[in-house]
Amino acid sequence: MNISEEKWTVVIRPQRPWWDFGLGELWQYRNLIALWVRREFVALYKQTVLGPLWHVIPTIISSGVFTLIFSSFAKIPTDGAPPFLFYMAGNTLWMYFASCLSATSSTFSGNAGIFGKVYFPRLAMPIASIISQLIAFFVRFGVFLCVWVYFLLIGSAVHPNLWVFLFPILLLIVAGLGLGLGIIVSALTTKYRDFQQLLGTGLQLVMYASPIIYPLSNVPERFRWILLLNPLTSILEIFRLGFLGVGSIEPIYLLYSAGFMLATLFISIIIFNRAEKTFLDTI
Repeated sequence: MNISEEKWTVVIRPQRPWWDFGLGELWQYRNLIALWVRREFVALYKQTVLGPLWHVIPTIISSGVFTLIFSSFAKIPTDGAPPFLFYMAGNTLWMYFASCLSATSSTFSGNAGIFGKVYFPRLAMPIASIISQLIAFFVRFGVFLCVWVYFLLIGSAVHPNLWVFLFPILLLIVAGLGLGLGIIVSALTTKYRDFQQLLGTGLQLVMYASPIIYPLSNVPERFRWILLLNPLTSILEIFRLGFLGVGSIEPIYLLYSAGFMLATLFISIIIFNRAEKTFLDTI
């Protein structure tokens, strides 16, 4: 048979248009993504005693410390919600975002050996990290629900409402933000390793610029607009509004967060695709 008549299942091109994200190719490699998800989730805790409980322990400890320091000592109000549950709600979502960003930020630097030996769509690696962290999130979320039900049963000031049905949208936005910002950092670190070093400091600053240890209502009105520029602000506020019934925020800010996430993903994939062509020469 003539070689020109053969039908190839995969065609690797040295150049492709900037708008070609190769999303269809990701679906073809879905089994590989599933394998990486299993590898990341299982291998991390394979030789530990507590295993997946390590997903929960930092959340419980940090929520307890926040309750002791910021509620008991500093007397920062929590809009009437039980302090421990208030801080745990914020920590549960924040740790998913932070873990997604941290995991995807090392896509190029941590997998250069694999990328240099075999072809597969490079976006498969950060997407596998996001899904793996999603499993870890649901472990933490399950513990949060147990604590939430306990406070409901003892009659605490917890008032769930219809806002709770926005939870899947909130989770999708957080995942998109973690993926987009993470692969931007990953692409930039192929030339500038400083970004990897600054990531921890940057995450800490973003945490304090997000309403995790304080409610948005406790921020003076003249400074509140600064926090609302943070796309995580509306997500955290609506999450607590739905499950705890505290706080209030205009729905328009959730649309802003969704738009920010989509714009970040769009820009990050373009940067990622450009970086993957030359990163082996600079990593």
